[in-house]
Parts: sequence; structure tokens; C-alpha cells
Amino acid sequence: MTQNARGLTTPDLGMLPSETLAPAGASTGVGETTLAQALLAGDESAFTLLVEREADHIFRVCYRVLSDATEAEEATQDAFVLAYRGLATYRGDGSPRAWVARIAVREAWRRGKARKRDELHSAGLDDAVSSALQDAADVEREVIAHEDRAAVRDAVARLHSPYQEVILDRYFAGLSLREIATATGRPLGTVKVQVHRGLAYLRTLMGEGST
Repeated sequence: MTQNARGLTTPDLGMLPSETLAPAGASTGVGETTLAQALLAGDESAFTLLVEREADHIFRVCYRVLSDATEAEEATQDAFVLAYRGLATYRGDGSPRAWVARIAVREAWRRGKARKRDELHSAGLDDAVSSALQDAADVEREVIAHEDRAAVRDAVARLHSPYQEVILDRYFAGLSLREIATATGRPLGTVKVQVHRGLAYLRTLMGEGST
């Protein structure tokens, strides 16, 4: 058992078996707001509940980046460990799901860059990205309609801040524009502009890669 600065006691997540990260199955009936308040209050069962409730969603976030079930499972567990260690930084002004998803997508992205293997360009993630964007605006559909969809990930890797950040949050972590605004402390209008420009830059980068 470990204890963080808020006094929240929970099992050492680094020692949890992989089965712990399986979908919880049953509904707990605890709302997002209640869970957020419990995390802030240091309820010792709140973080365990967060892991049980969001493990499946966080696994999918990691799989979108890594397209490898084993690595996605490891990234999921590491993301929860990082979230637990950083619990004191959780402000409670966004949903616990969005907070962990942002941590997870960055951990998975870090793993993907470090991997330096052909799996980084696998079709599985390209299809996931395509699916995530298929209902977006014309400029977004233009990006995904590009013949070489594997270029999406390469282009994202070449984006500068803040555009890479908002693209990862929006299309890999699955956050809404409002959730991104809350997490980053930026006005909603600013986030909308950054996502729009980020996608425009992606289109340009993908065009460069095809020439």
C-alpha cells in the first residue's frame, strides 16, 4: 500500500496484475462529479474506483496510439501509476476520465516514439484515427481522406506546440473541445482555432510527405 500527499491510500498500481485493468463490468452508480469530489477529498476508495471504471476506455486510448494490445495494456497501467503519483495536481475542474486520458495519450505517444519500429505505422491505428475523424468538418475529412493515411501519425509527430497537444487530446484521447479548454486553461474559442489550424498544418505536412 502507498499513500500520496493527499492521504489517499491505494494499492501499489505498479504491482497490480494485468487482470486488474480489465473492464469492471458492473456500474458503480457514482457520477463524474461525485468521483471528482471524492478524489479531491482524499477518499481512499476513489482512485481504485477510477481505475476500475476507466481502465477499458484508457486502454482504447493507448491502443489508438500503439496499435499493439500488449504495449497498450502496459501503457494503460503506467498511465494510472502516473495519475496516482500526480493526484495532488488534479484540480477537479475537469472530469477524472479526461484527466487520465490526457496522461495516457502522452505516455502512449512517448512509448510509440521510443519504439522506433514499423509497428508505429500499422494500419490499425490509421483506421482508428480515420474513424475518430470521420464525423468532423470538411478540413478534417480532407486530412483523413488522404491516400496515405499512415502519414497522419508522422505529421502529428512533426506538429509544434500547441497544435500537437490539441490534436492528441481531441483525436487520440477523445476529449471534447470544452474538456481540452478546461484541461489547458485556454478559452474555448482559442482551442477551436488551434484544432482547426492544427488540422490545416497536418494537411500541409501530409502533402509534403507525398511529394
